[in-house]
Amino acid sequence: MPNTQHALLSSSSANRWLECPPSAMLEKDLPDTVTEFALEGSAAHAVAEFKVRKYLGETDLTPPVTGHFNAAEIDRHTDTYLYYVIDRIEEIRKVCSDALVLIEQRLDYSSYVKDGFGTGDLVIVADKVIQVIDFKYGQGVPVSAEDNPQMKLYALGAISQYGYLYDIRTVRMSIVQPRLDSISEWETSVDALLYWAEHTLKPIAEFAANGKGEFKAGEHCRFCKLRGSCDARADMMLEAVKADFGFAPAVMSDDRIIEILSLSSDIQKWLSDVFAYAQAKAISGAKRWNGYKVVESTKKRRYSDAAAAANRLLKEGYPLSKLYKQTLIGLTDMKNLLGGDKRMNELIGEWIVKPKGELILVPDTDKREEVILSINDDFEEVK
Repeated sequence: MPNTQHALLSSSSANRWLECPPSAMLEKDLPDTVTEFALEGSAAHAVAEFKVRKYLGETDLTPPVTGHFNAAEIDRHTDTYLYYVIDRIEEIRKVCSDALVLIEQRLDYSSYVKDGFGTGDLVIVADKVIQVIDFKYGQGVPVSAEDNPQMKLYALGAISQYGYLYDIRTVRMSIVQPRLDSISEWETSVDALLYWAEHTLKPIAEFAANGKGEFKAGEHCRFCKLRGSCDARADMMLEAVKADFGFAPAVMSDDRIIEILSLSSDIQKWLSDVFAYAQAKAISGAKRWNGYKVVESTKKRRYSDAAAAANRLLKEGYPLSKLYKQTLIGLTDMKNLLGGDKRMNELIGEWIVKPKGELILVPDTDKREEVILSINDDFEEVK
């Protein structure tokens, strides 16, 4: 199964801490958010690992469970990964029969990055070449293997641990994203990789491990835990807004509209991240934002037991054809059928519930009643 441990300066977050070194230390104590996408990716990785191990002749394997995720889709896409892996293994074995195939291997690159390690999906170590292959199940944006820091760290770990066994000259890196029909490949020399490790990686990693260096916003902010509160990201977004909205003629040109459209997605994501950060702080009782309050979101009434409600109404003489469409009619239609809320409550009120709403942050002008929270010791009112 995939290794779930993570280093402070992990390979998976390398593109972020290499671009923005101080973010690593600020992120380290913040909780991880486990999403359905991440759980689905873990399930697919477990299937991919199982298939590769089975191909290599391992026995006593327990087939992984995909849970509520689409097993047929996972099977199809992990087959694509498997076929690519088989092709790479067999190609390398033609010139090096004793090539070492490592699956879900912990790779230590701590000689360049303090306490640095990562887990490689698949690494082939052989004479002349190391092949690093990473399986990504996401279907967002294609990830390029070209100069990819995560892949380079895996390669460094493999060279450090197994390089003494083989005369390695070349590093090949591949990222397989079957749901995007994408296989990205890149190749570099061991000498070039080691030069990068000494002259770029090592000094930046020292800054990151000590919380030093400059904050820098960019594409790497996407999965940063600080993305909703980062000042550097706010500066970047506000500068972009100023540049594109600071001056415009009465009617914007087509080119200007295209410029604004190209920024809109990033700005919307940033605004959403900032709001999510502010709302979480308010709901936890850590902050009260001046001009805003926490309220309970509005929830619609629903049946707690639709079958019991229907049986009661059938006994009262209401026809089945009136009560059901495909399922029991909704409460608005039911109220109209029965002649109002009072009669509906008399007949089936015991089977109607109104769930509590979720806590949300809204402006003070919202008419809903403020929820009084238990304020923690670190509460701060921000004006």
